[in-house]
Amino acid sequence: ESSKNYIAFAAGSGITPMISIIKTHLHLEPNSTFKLFYLNRTVKSIIFKEEIEQLKNEFFDRFQVFYFLTKEQRDIPFLNGRFDEEKLAILTKTFIDIPDTAHAFICGPQNMIFLIRNELEKAGLSKEKIHYELFFSGSSEEENKHIAEILEEKTDGTEVTIIDGGKEFHFVMDDDFDNILDGALAAGADLPFACKGGVCSTCKCQVKEGSVKMKINYALEEKEVAQNFVLSCQAVPTSKKVVVD
Repeated sequence: ESSKNYIAFAAGSGITPMISIIKTHLHLEPNSTFKLFYLNRTVKSIIFKEEIEQLKNEFFDRFQVFYFLTKEQRDIPFLNGRFDEEKLAILTKTFIDIPDTAHAFICGPQNMIFLIRNELEKAGLSKEKIHYELFFSGSSEEENKHIAEILEEKTDGTEVTIIDGGKEFHFVMDDDFDNILDGALAAGADLPFACKGGVCSTCKCQVKEGSVKMKINYALEEKEVAQNFVLSCQAVPTSKKVVVD
């Protein structure tokens, strides 16, 4: 039976594709192991935490997870802050057995992905074993300024209703999330999305009530925007109540 060792790095909602990858390997390869290094702002903002903890309990001898936080202090200083060269060097020397690693999976912002990929290669992991998925496109200075302006208009505690296939999903936006898609996923919604970079339009929806502003939009035409269509991965709520379909 297959006996391989896998590692995964994820940031925020970059965990979404990782969950199915981790489950698949743990269930189909009873002798394989998986280590997950997962970066978030706060404990509260960890998506799929319950599911990850269940996997830890079910596969306690084969699945390990390390939570890194940027806005909350962990008891272990090493787990505070983003991934950087120094931290990754320690991981590849102490926590990861590079020669024995079958595959590495990375999902998150572009800068993080390239940093981790480079450090893994530097440590001796071959390119063919490193798989990554970009969840956010790199932004220009102008875009960053625009995004900052929009985030200043964000309304805290917005009551959101998502109508999907005739069914309604209600939740209150958590302050840890700045867009409707991430807020909904954290609240347990099952919604379609892909790139999360405002490029693919998989998460397109129409605002029926309230107001939202998009951080970036590379997918919708002006005509669609005029008809109140938005990309939920970029949609920042700017009213106390929002309904999207």
